Amino acid sequence: MQETVLSHETQLKVEQITTADIVVGIPSFNNEVTIRHVVRAVEYGLAKYFPRQKAVLVNSDGGSTDQTRHIVEGTAVYGDMDTILIQHEVRPAQKLVTPYHGMPGKGSAFHTIFEVAVRLGAKACLVVDSDLRSITPEWVELLAGPILLKGYDFVAPWYSRYKYDGTITNSIIYPVTRSLYGVRMRQPIGGDFGFSGALAEHYLSRDIWGTDIARYGIDIWMSTKAICEGYRICQAFLGAKIHDAKDPSHSLGPMFQQVIGTMFRLMERYQDKWQRVEQSRPTALFGFRSEVYPEEIRVDLEAMVARFRAGFQENREFLGSFLPAERLRELAAIAKLPTSRFDFPGQTWIRVVWDYALAYHRSDKSQETLDRVMLSMVPLYFGRTGSFVRETRDMPTYEAEKLIEQLCDGFETEKPYLTERWS
Repeated sequence: MQETVLSHETQLKVEQITTADIVVGIPSFNNEVTIRHVVRAVEYGLAKYFPRQKAVLVNSDGGSTDQTRHIVEGTAVYGDMDTILIQHEVRPAQKLVTPYHGMPGKGSAFHTIFEVAVRLGAKACLVVDSDLRSITPEWVELLAGPILLKGYDFVAPWYSRYKYDGTITNSIIYPVTRSLYGVRMRQPIGGDFGFSGALAEHYLSRDIWGTDIARYGIDIWMSTKAICEGYRICQAFLGAKIHDAKDPSHSLGPMFQQVIGTMFRLMERYQDKWQRVEQSRPTALFGFRSEVYPEEIRVDLEAMVARFRAGFQENREFLGSFLPAERLRELAAIAKLPTSRFDFPGQTWIRVVWDYALAYHRSDKSQETLDRVMLSMVPLYFGRTGSFVRETRDMPTYEAEKLIEQLCDGFETEKPYLTERWS
């Protein structure tokens, strides 16, 4: 095993626990408002659906300055479960509350959770976000059941999300992953996953934990590796995802660069696989898929369009170094449109994304070059998102979802544009 990232105290606790069937990880950072609900939902789920399995809950905290860690420590394991599930033979879940070490970011929390799972020989490892307000005990069954009962290795979430929640997933990650690797995984960076013990061990053995992937790129890295390395994959319908969602017009910080950059980097790693894929296929889906109504997210259309216009003008000369002249003309025409008629066509967006994948592929791979390429893509993403917002403003979420599926079909149709230019 690689050099440990666990503190001495945590190692002692793991040695005392000795083994576990299920490890549930909850990465956290200043989530005092929501984390008690998440912990209790997980504990109830373990008690109700896996009462005879030995379970360990791992809260991997990234240095919270609020009461997050104290709340986890103080949340009673199973609370009044003796009353609610009196007929069940319950094995109380044990709890580890530990700060993670290494590069700051979600990936470092996963690193800690995976090491605990592997040391304990867990058959299943689940990870759920700490800002969830819609998590129910049934999520535990849906994420762990396919692994423990059906032999799957990777369970991806399938949520009903508001039409403006997860816009990076909707406009880039989902359609690109689907068209490249041929698997219709709706939420490749959803945040809530189930893994077999074997897959957790595989992830732990990879040498990525000191890189940018361990910041924001970890979700797409895990999803893509599971697809490309031949692990058994399914999805679980979890209902609505209600969490601390953000207006997509706000600043993205380094998140966009690291997520999309990781996706492009993985295209290099798995080019022999995706160049042979001609069409996508659905996965097995667990859970009852129903129409649910997530919370509305208010967005600032004017801000998104303004960011697109300003960013396009600022980067226009640089964009000319790798975008075809035809694409620059299309973008210039879009930038002149008034907000009331703003339209960034899906066909243009698909070609833009493939153009950026090619630019990443052909670049000298220096960090300076990659950073500049990825930063120049952000305003164009704002433009496409603003266009989607204007087009779907009066649509219910389920109707907007149909447009996302149409965009995915377009990415698959236009994949030859990428493959013909890749070499």
